[in-house]
Amino acid sequence: MTDPLPEVLTSALPAALAVLAAAGGLAAIAGLGRASRLAAELTTLRSLAESRRRSFGLLSRDLNSLGLGLLGRAQLLATQSGGEEAGRAFEGEARHLLALADAAAEEAGGAVPARGLQEERFPLAPILREAVAIASAQLGPGKRHWRISPAIENLAVTADRRALRGALVQVLGRAARATAEADVIDIRADLRPHAASIIVEDEGVGLAIEDLAPIAHDGASDRSRGLGFGLSLARSLLRAHGGELVIEAAPGIGARAFLSLPPERMAAVA
Repeated sequence: MTDPLPEVLTSALPAALAVLAAAGGLAAIAGLGRASRLAAELTTLRSLAESRRRSFGLLSRDLNSLGLGLLGRAQLLATQSGGEEAGRAFEGEARHLLALADAAAEEAGGAVPARGLQEERFPLAPILREAVAIASAQLGPGKRHWRISPAIENLAVTADRRALRGALVQVLGRAARATAEADVIDIRADLRPHAASIIVEDEGVGLAIEDLAPIAHDGASDRSRGLGFGLSLARSLLRAHGGELVIEAAPGIGARAFLSLPPERMAAVA
């Protein structure tokens, strides 16, 4: 007589294999689901890390610019009669900002920003055209007519190239945003015994009344309220060179920006 047990096992084997295959498939599907979730979480974490790195990088750059600007003003103040103590106090605050810039740069995983200006002498016109191109690109589809005085072609400046270009971009960007399609923005230079200035004039909407800064170019008064963070950075960069940013504006009439530097920093090419 044939033993019925092997026959039972044989007949049950396909069903058992089917159950095992189904269980394995479910396990595989579950594994794929976990892998997909882990990949999505990894992508999210990488995006957050990149956003954090970028934010700390921008913070470091801005703190460095502000610190350099304050340091330049502090050193200028220290050279004036009776200003030594105040100059030292401001210098301490400036170096604190620079230390914060270092910490932010380390958090961003980048290089610690330079502690001073990288000064060189270079023609003004090319760097000005670069700034116009950047400001125009930031504007988007709009178009402005930029009129650069021919006299600028004969001028050279002694400054940190990137810092001066950054200050110009901020000022030109403000002029572009304050004007309408096809408006004219004039750029010229003014050389005087006490200051050399790059002047940007537009016929835009003008700033609000509380934002006006009709002050002398010696920087004796500081009315930065309402200038916006971009223009505050531009002012800091100019101050790091011993200069100043002055905005004169009137609603409905337009605005004039003076990017002033010490006279020895700007001169006609011999």
